[in-house]
Amino acid sequence: MTFPHGFVFVDEHVPGVRWDAKYATADNFTGAPVDGYLTGRIVGTLALCAALEHVQEKAAAHGFGLHLWDAYRPQRAVDRFLRWTAQPEDGRTKARHHPNLDRSELVARGYIAAESGHSRGGTVDLTLCRLDTGDLADMGGGYDLMDPVSHHGAAGVPEAAAANRRLLRSLMEDCGFQAYQCEWWHYTLRDEPHPRTRFDFPITEEPEC
Repeated sequence: MTFPHGFVFVDEHVPGVRWDAKYATADNFTGAPVDGYLTGRIVGTLALCAALEHVQEKAAAHGFGLHLWDAYRPQRAVDRFLRWTAQPEDGRTKARHHPNLDRSELVARGYIAAESGHSRGGTVDLTLCRLDTGDLADMGGGYDLMDPVSHHGAAGVPEAAAANRRLLRSLMEDCGFQAYQCEWWHYTLRDEPHPRTRFDFPITEEPEC
């Protein structure tokens, strides 16, 4: 039993990459493990892995490695996000993830979508981490902070953090990715292998088609 052809665990094809699969835990904006994430590993296409290897090589020259939060995302998880936006606000994750917006606004503002590039396997959420200490680079805001401060070129971001964002974007774009304006951590392969297909297989240690 395997994932659909061309999908793999990223850590098996990008040696040295670090990851923290937030959606397999309660440490995410929904406050609970998300549908389809049955193990704490990251899945992506072979094309995504090859591109990330190049990014990692270039990042090392600057003293950084890569730290991933998400890549392939089952469509059932995308659907779960949409249901979450329609539920009453409970305040559990608002201060950390959407302090200035109600969850009902997040779709219209471009932070949550009914169709995600993640479900095609060619999109990744990531940051830089220091090779000497393992610390995550300061980016002026955390992962899944759904707020204008997370936009590329956002005002008010300290210069050191802004420089780290620019470095990540430069490395990613040099290796075939395109940025998403609203989220400094979100990148999609320009030549993704499944541009019109949304997948829904679960992420599990015992994958099945």
